[in-house]
Parts: sequence; C-alpha cells; structure tokens
Amino acid sequence: MSECETSTPPEQVCESWRRFMQAVLALFMAVATGLAFHYASPAHPDDLKAEIQQLKQQVRELRQEQAMPSMVLARYRNSICYVYGVYSVGFPGQPPALRARLSGTGFLVADNLLATNRHVAQPWYGDPEADDLIQRGAVPTLEKLQVFFPGMPTPLDVRPAALSSKGDLAVLRMTGSRQTRQLTALPLADKASHPGELVAVVGYPMGVAGMVAKSPNSIYQRLAYRHDDIGTANELAALSLIRPSATCGHLGDVVGDKLIYDAPTAHGGSGGPVFNSRGEVIGINSAYLDGFSGGTLGISAEALRPLIEVAQKDNAASVPIP
Repeated sequence: MSECETSTPPEQVCESWRRFMQAVLALFMAVATGLAFHYASPAHPDDLKAEIQQLKQQVRELRQEQAMPSMVLARYRNSICYVYGVYSVGFPGQPPALRARLSGTGFLVADNLLATNRHVAQPWYGDPEADDLIQRGAVPTLEKLQVFFPGMPTPLDVRPAALSSKGDLAVLRMTGSRQTRQLTALPLADKASHPGELVAVVGYPMGVAGMVAKSPNSIYQRLAYRHDDIGTANELAALSLIRPSATCGHLGDVVGDKLIYDAPTAHGGSGGPVFNSRGEVIGINSAYLDGFSGGTLGISAEALRPLIEVAQKDNAASVPIP
C-alpha cells in the first residue's frame, strides 16, 4: 500500500483507494438503475422508494469514506507535529554508555497538551539495551525534546506530563504561544471501533528523511545527504516543509485496547493519530510488524483519556498512572 502524498492541493491521498471507491460507487449507481427498472411497475412503488433510499444512504457513506483522508489532512494537519529528541543512558561520573536520537509524532488533544507514545516521550522505555544498563545502575536522561508543527518556523520545547504504566501512551506538555492557541485539538471518538472500518494514519514516517524525500528537488539535493537531523528539521521548518503524510487501510481486529490495521507506517510514525471514517481519532499509532503488511498496531484512544485528565490537573514533569 502506498504512502499518501501531501504535496499540492487538491490532496492526492491514497489514489489506489480513491479509484477503488469510484469503481464501487459506479457499481452502486448501476445497481440502482437496474432496481429502478425492476421496480418500475406500479405494483411496487414503496419497495422501489425503500431500495433507492437505502442505496442513496450507502452512496453517501461511501463518498464520506472516500473523502475522509483528504478531509483529516486539510482540517487537522497543523495540529499534528513531528517530535525530535536526544537521550542518553549512563553511569554517574562517566561518559554516556548509550546516546541516541528519537523521531516520532504527536498531536494536540487539549490546550498545550500533546498525545504520543511512551517510547517517544521516554525513549528508553522498552529498549532492551537501555533496560540492561538501567538495571545495572545507569541513569536515563532526556537531553532534548522538541516538536515541529506545520507552518511554524521554529520548534517548541516539550516535556512529559503524564506517562502510562499500562501501555505505550504518554501526554506531553508544551509552552503555549500565540501560534499554538490557534491550533485545533483533535476529536477523540466516543464510540467503539469495529473490524472492517476504514482508517487513516497520519504522521511522520521515516522522520526527517521522509520529509526531505518529498521536498522539492532543489531542496532534496541540498539536504538529502546531511546527517544533522535537528539542523535539517530546522531548515525544513523555516521553509514550511514540516508536513505529515497519511496512509489508508482497514481495521483488521480490536483486542481490548489494541487496534490492528493494515495502514502502513514506519519509524517516525509512532504516536500519530488513527482516524475513522468520520474524522475522529480512534487510536494512537504504536508499532508495526516487519514483513507483515496487515500488522500495524495502535492503542485505543479511550486509554488516552485518563492521561489527559491527569495532565490537565497536575503540572508535574511526569505523573505515572498506576
């Protein structure tokens, strides 16, 4: 499944899915025409009306699904940010035994609060190498954590506000500004999701490299072989080229608070929102299984609500949820 392009309007989102939906719509219209002829006799006026109304409703739903990926990008793109950070794990008085960069995605859920994965907010979480060092007495340190929003020329510093001990979820707090006050918080779905539903995942797969790859050719040639991620991200921000991408698919299964879907993702997409056909967030993109296109994993948005409530009440740097 190909990544959705987000370069020029109108958005060319999931073109293969769009063509499929157009074919389905054409089929429905053909069936509707056939039914109209079939029920044209005066003996079946009520049946004909019912069938036509049902087909009209199905066509409306299909059109809504077809337009959904473009709609969520147009409406919520600016509230979905690229997360960049640097962390280290080391023993007191010694150089760090481990030092690495992180890339991820976050999205606005309330005033100055962003949802993401715990392994983005606390990047040593679930890292076997870091776990081994920490068990031997090493101390993890988050040296830098910044977010880049589309349309903003400079990044914002953020810090963890709430971390879940039950799953790979976190809420970050950022310093408010005039620009962030104009952002729209993404709506969380109130209803449970079911297998078979259309989903769209928005984020920054491949991080800086992914954004450089889809930049104009002159900029790509200048930035493609640079290894300074933060410097490159700052240049992309100054050029208004911090832009998330969307991929489309279907929800394959729901197991507890875990969502399984076939919308592809990659490193850097962690923490991105998973939308349903109504443009509501049903989950937070979390992981993927190499070699299995149907094995992208997310966490239900319902599990995010307690973290948001804690973060809104407590201004502490980190508030673990028991």
